[in-house]
Amino acid sequence: MIKLDYIFESSWEVCNKVGGIYTVLSSRAFTLKNDFGNKILFIGPDLNNNPNDFMEDKTLFCDWKRSLPDNLNIRTGHWKIPGEPIVLLVSHKTFFDKRDSLYYDMWETFGVDSSHAYGDYDDSCIFAYSAGLVIESFYNFYGLKNKKVAAIFNEWMLGMGALYIQKQAPAIATLFITHATTTGRSIACNNKPLYSYLHLYNGDQMAKELNVEAKHSLEKQTAKFVDCFATVSLITAMECEQLLDKAPDVVTPNGFEKEFVPEGDSYTKKRGEARNRLMLVTEKLTGRPVGNDAFLIATSGRYEYRNKGIDVFIDTINALRKSTGNTREIVAFIMAPAWVYAARADLKYVIENDYNTTAPMQTPFLTHWLHNMENDRVTNFILSSGFTNSASEKVRIIFVPCYLDGYDQIFNMPYYDLLIGMDATVFASYYEPWGYTPLESVAFGVPTITTDLAGFGMWASAIAPNDSVKEGVTVIKRTDDNYFEVVNDIAGTLMKLMDADAQKVRNNCFHIAAQAEWDKFISCYYAAFDKALANAEKRNRK
Repeated sequence: MIKLDYIFESSWEVCNKVGGIYTVLSSRAFTLKNDFGNKILFIGPDLNNNPNDFMEDKTLFCDWKRSLPDNLNIRTGHWKIPGEPIVLLVSHKTFFDKRDSLYYDMWETFGVDSSHAYGDYDDSCIFAYSAGLVIESFYNFYGLKNKKVAAIFNEWMLGMGALYIQKQAPAIATLFITHATTTGRSIACNNKPLYSYLHLYNGDQMAKELNVEAKHSLEKQTAKFVDCFATVSLITAMECEQLLDKAPDVVTPNGFEKEFVPEGDSYTKKRGEARNRLMLVTEKLTGRPVGNDAFLIATSGRYEYRNKGIDVFIDTINALRKSTGNTREIVAFIMAPAWVYAARADLKYVIENDYNTTAPMQTPFLTHWLHNMENDRVTNFILSSGFTNSASEKVRIIFVPCYLDGYDQIFNMPYYDLLIGMDATVFASYYEPWGYTPLESVAFGVPTITTDLAGFGMWASAIAPNDSVKEGVTVIKRTDDNYFEVVNDIAGTLMKLMDADAQKVRNNCFHIAAQAEWDKFISCYYAAFDKALANAEKRNRK
């Protein structure tokens, strides 16, 4: 392994929790910090709304900051995660006047076609450009020309940062990690069969058909030009090769950091607190108590109704509701951030005042009111499936459509602090490049069910190939056309889990999670660094 002197890593999700990339970076940081100390610098957007993640330290790099031009505004500090790595937050809005010249330069130099851009494309690319400026400025100011320096750029949003650095600071080795292809995700989101037709799809053609041409072009050209192109799983590697016309140089699977998980008495206490809160909210919303031995099930993640298998989850819980073989009380939670209008005032009131509700509230499965609720797919499917959450039903379903950051006004507990209270999780993914949610689940000792269309599911199949229910991970076979078979398989697995030795299953979860910790997977990143440095040296000799 070539020892790097500096690593820069840029992402829209540095100190900005949006999705799985936040978990990738925030959990991996501890391992990299142990190896590189303060020579790894994370670069994120200064959105003025990340006080819970960011500890500002104005004393860091004072001499450099004083040298910066007026329009390059940077705040320095530490990310409030295990390891507390150094973070540079950059305000990118001041560079929007550079947009047209930037896009022209990217077209002329790298063939990136931004002519069909819309939506979040401009904001993302201008941030990527500003991240590139930060790296270039730091590199030049501190005289790192003779040092071994690498810069990691995550997802298409940072593509222009990678290309900018390759042109303006060519000695820096560039790495681009795609966590999902834009076109592959769009195919899946538009209810087209991705897997049975993957070998027939043309990425450029599908990007045009699905109106994602600009993002696809940026992603494709970045993958082509950087020194090392990586993705997070074998299933996404196949997608990249077909849709981007470029196989990844390295596969870098996502690990987890055990520092996030409490142990011993702290674990028991946290689990009890989580269950108490989950049961309390359910009781107040539905107007009746939840038994201590109730089986709590959850699904969570980005609100991608089909891709994340939310539809399968609702159908599965409905199958358990209708099953004559199930005698266990069940509460199922859908934790997927939607377009929230506000926390329910009535629910908040009865919780805060410990008011004893004796009948279901209006819409007794929803914790927060939504904008355009009549068009919400989850709400409508729950209603059309016949859920009432009434006293006659052993199975209740609760939709939690907010970010669980500890400040949602109903649970007021972060996601991990609630996850630990579950008895099982289900992630019936159709499109899932890796799948952090099932990995997080087993890390917290909660058995999980996922599919072989998730990168984590593929990996787990090799780790626990036998009686996977007792092992803590069950991987369900999913194809383009076996939806109801998946529903039945998951329902059957949950029935088995209800009868299994919970402590034994929990211990097996910890065993599997230990094999996916970052100290096991970080070698893949070191292989990517080696590849990037070697290719950068080769490129600069030309």
